Amino acid sequence: MFGKVLIGIGLFFILLGFIFIVGTKINWFGRLPGDILIQKKNFTLYFPISTSIIISVILSVLFWIITRRIK
Repeated sequence: MFGKVLIGIGLFFILLGFIFIVGTKINWFGRLPGDILIQKKNFTLYFPISTSIIISVILSVLFWIITRRIK
């Protein structure tokens, strides 16, 4: 059981590293329709609603698949 958890954590970090490497090449991600951007003179507010929802759905499906395989 502990070995599976360590493998899962390792795969998570590999995926996270891949996202950091490839993330700079994906210009549209984080600037989707529905993301809020307010710019004033000395103030900038960026609230990525659509991006957050997409990441949440992807992570929910991923964790659902992982928990089904562990049981």
